[in-house]
Amino acid sequence: MKKFKTLRTDNDYSQEQIAKILGVAQTTYSQYERGVRALPIEHFITLCRFYHISSNSILGLQENKDY
Repeated sequence: MKKFKTLRTDNDYSQEQIAKILGVAQTTYSQYERGVRALPIEHFITLCRFYHISSNSILGLQENKDY
């Protein structure tokens, strides 16, 4: 996901560092960022927590919107 790439580069992390947090190979994480491979939900949650950002923000949804 491009938003996670932006967060990673803005915070000066390498793909290898983030891959290590997720317990995957750097090449796997690279595939997540490029959209070649689907990001598993458990990794999505881990990254949201790591960057202290809401899932709604990553997904482009408004916070606290009544549906």
